[in-house]
Amino acid sequence: MKSTRVQIGTSEKRAHEHCISAFVDEVHLSLASSAMAALIDPSLPNPIFQSQSRLRLQNLQSAKPIYSPLAFPPKPCPCSAGTTIDPVPETTQTESLGNPNLSRKGSDGRKDRRKVVRIAWEKLVRWSRSWRSKAKTDVLERTNKVVVLGGGSFGTAMAAHVANNKAGMEVYMLLRDPHVCRSINESHCNLKYFPEHKLPENVFATTGAKEAFMGANFCLHAVPVQFSSSFLEGISEHVDSNLPFVSLSKGLELNTLRMMSQIIPHALGNPRQPFVALSGPSFASELMKRLPTAMVVASKDKNLASAVQQILASQHLRISTSSDVTGVEIAGALKNVLAIAAGLVEGMNLGNNSMAALVAQGCSEIRWLATKMGAKSATVTGLSGSGDIMLTCFVNLSRNRTVGVRLGRGEKLDDILSSMNQVAEGVSTAGAVIALAQKYNVKMPVLTAVARIIDNELTPQKAVLELMNLPQCSIKLLRYVCATAILILLEKQVEEV
Repeated sequence: MKSTRVQIGTSEKRAHEHCISAFVDEVHLSLASSAMAALIDPSLPNPIFQSQSRLRLQNLQSAKPIYSPLAFPPKPCPCSAGTTIDPVPETTQTESLGNPNLSRKGSDGRKDRRKVVRIAWEKLVRWSRSWRSKAKTDVLERTNKVVVLGGGSFGTAMAAHVANNKAGMEVYMLLRDPHVCRSINESHCNLKYFPEHKLPENVFATTGAKEAFMGANFCLHAVPVQFSSSFLEGISEHVDSNLPFVSLSKGLELNTLRMMSQIIPHALGNPRQPFVALSGPSFASELMKRLPTAMVVASKDKNLASAVQQILASQHLRISTSSDVTGVEIAGALKNVLAIAAGLVEGMNLGNNSMAALVAQGCSEIRWLATKMGAKSATVTGLSGSGDIMLTCFVNLSRNRTVGVRLGRGEKLDDILSSMNQVAEGVSTAGAVIALAQKYNVKMPVLTAVARIIDNELTPQKAVLELMNLPQCSIKLLRYVCATAILILLEKQVEEV
């Protein structure tokens, strides 16, 4: 009698599991069909519809779905009907393989799912082609000249990229080094950074600001942040007040804590100078090789962001637009400091666990500060935030990560910087982290530790010990502390009023 009860209980459990599995499958297929319906939104230029003017959303809702698994009535769950459950015999794998009906049914289900995925993909591709064919290209057609400030690796790569987008457009690089200028004009090659890459024929170099800016439609600013103010003040008389500046530089001015959106207008003496920030995971060497890349342009002027998108977008470079200038700039600046921290972990051989924990904590610190400064948290988790952080923290091509690796191995900072032919912006930006953390009352232990290591106030080994010995508390306690602090601040404000 006891064994019979155990058998019946086991059968009930199997029946429950069978019902739950069937329900999950139906939900998954329903989500797939819903995703397909989302792809054919008639508010977008969709080639699936024969007539955009005649078919509207109500027609889509009244039409039968292409494939809807929930259109078939689901089998009732025996456990919900209050009926007696008979013991269900267990079907072994050999029995299911030997039963042609069972195998045929499973095969048909897989074919149906593959068909749904294939149809959805084909519709997405057709929609994408239609959207690209109707996308505006008038800005690129009307652009005759682009000036690039700076002849570093990224400035050179972007100059080559823009020149390749339109053969009839002139791209002038404003440089300080006459030798690099001569090599670009004579051999179409930047011998200092890309000796193995030929630049397009419509890329020119000059040391004269007047020649570079004359008739320019757009300006790409690729000068290191700490030198931008003095450089722009020296050429401001040649800059048109309506010339859009696209900043490729990432960082914060050390003494003033200003971002590029503040540095450029201030240095040019024009608070209304059109400004766009470009950021995202992008190594100059891979841009030169035309490998697939995605970046984001941010501007408070949506039309300007769209115009820059048209200038820069190509088959191997995707450009998204954003209005969150602060979020894009802060994430792009502080990720360089976090990359130094990641390099320290690598140089000290602290392992993958430490690396993952440190980068996760660093991402949280960047998000905390960015949102306090008015940025959107979604920006920090996008291309200019998480995307750029992953690239600079985990790939050896990163200059800032290289600085951290060498510091972790015991080298002196002065020796590291003197041996590099490129600027690691994170070294200077780290000095601004402590000031920003104090200004906005944000706790940033990882990024602050990097700043103290760079200032020789901490050794990497001691910084690790201090970080590991920070107070450990639960999330509930942390929320309680934050809520208490907010209440205290509110009470103080009420008292002042």
